[in-house]
Amino acid sequence: MSIARNKVHRSYRKDEGAKELTRYRGWLPESPAVHRQFVRKHHEHGKEAMRAGSPHNPAVERFGNAIKADSVMLDLFHQAILQSSRVPDSPAIESLDHFLHQLDMVVSSAPCFHVATDDDGNTIGEVVGVPIFLLFDLMSNTQAGYDLLRMQSFNAAMKDLLNSWGSYLAKPASASVLNNGPEGWFGPAAMKSLESNRGRFDYIYVEPDPGAPHKGYRSWDDFFTRALKEGARPLLGADDPTIIHNACESAVFQLQRNVQLHDRFWLKAQPYSLYDIMNRDENDALKFVGGTVYQAFLSPQDYHRWHSPVSGTIKKALIVPGTYYAALPDNGAPPDDPDLKPGDPHGALMRSQGWLTLSSARALIFIEADNPAIGLMCFVGVGMTEVSTCDITVQPGDHVSSGEQLGMFHFGGSSHALIFGPQAKLTFADVVQKDRHLHINIPLARVQKEPRSQD
Repeated sequence: MSIARNKVHRSYRKDEGAKELTRYRGWLPESPAVHRQFVRKHHEHGKEAMRAGSPHNPAVERFGNAIKADSVMLDLFHQAILQSSRVPDSPAIESLDHFLHQLDMVVSSAPCFHVATDDDGNTIGEVVGVPIFLLFDLMSNTQAGYDLLRMQSFNAAMKDLLNSWGSYLAKPASASVLNNGPEGWFGPAAMKSLESNRGRFDYIYVEPDPGAPHKGYRSWDDFFTRALKEGARPLLGADDPTIIHNACESAVFQLQRNVQLHDRFWLKAQPYSLYDIMNRDENDALKFVGGTVYQAFLSPQDYHRWHSPVSGTIKKALIVPGTYYAALPDNGAPPDDPDLKPGDPHGALMRSQGWLTLSSARALIFIEADNPAIGLMCFVGVGMTEVSTCDITVQPGDHVSSGEQLGMFHFGGSSHALIFGPQAKLTFADVVQKDRHLHINIPLARVQKEPRSQD
């Protein structure tokens, strides 16, 4: 695999006049100025904390000790720093200790709005919803990072850190960023980000008490897992059993047919390997060989509950442990990237989403559809980066209707896939186009009324 070492200037494409990112929405800051400001702010904090000998957050201390106690992890971490691309005007991580002090800054509060001055002197602001991902971003696009971030011991230490931060994010103190101030999630600029492609916040989402502090949300996690208002996302075609409904508010990543039990990953194609996706359970995986996979991703600003795409019975549900920040190293953004200049090393994890279905922490929910033309299908909730919890809220034996809740992600951005067997002959809607953001509950595909012949 190639190592992204080249010195590349980070910038978004401006010739198309896009006002927001399409492929990296919510993951990389829309504004390069905000990205640079975030990196510089954390870089300087880390340097100052090192000079002052400041103590670490207890969870960060445990994470750092786990890496230092393992000579392989420690060497790989150092090599990942050395192999990371150096981006002009954006200071690089210098050492493990420097990185740990930057982590201290992140986990001491909930994600918030960041304000910066752009190249024209304008003051701009933007939500940075996945701050730890931004710290790991360039390191993940290296060979050493690929080796380190897949290690079971590394991910066990990372899970402990994320669980600790997640515990804080479920407490009332974490709601302090839910305000209408300059760095608050309910300020004008932040609300514009929340409402882009989604509709007015107070029309779409349940606000426990709109006039109270934090709109009544008890914590950051309470806000992040907010529910939809009744009727805000109607189930279109609810009485038509041939319709597959959209399971998550998300942007289309890709669609693949004739998926295989085993397949080898190529950096660009990333074909799906059912055996690995389904936790190496061959009995489960064999049922989907020759079938179809649809995948789409959620940004931190999206609605994060999962809805059933079909009516049917839950046959099996489980959580599979995996990685959080591992990505496939590549040569940077491809020539047809809508947002980044060709070769820009940022965002490799977003370009690795097909591979993440078998490597990341994930939820698998198998549903036997009432319509035999659909048959058995599988919902895959893929936990990416700061998402340390995939929360399944249904049990085997439950009957669910299309649009009924299956579970949710807690904090971060994430991806999901819908997997269908070869018996389901699917025609996808015209709106299923790469990078297009789709509302939950809309018709995603239709299956022919009679099951496909197995001859």
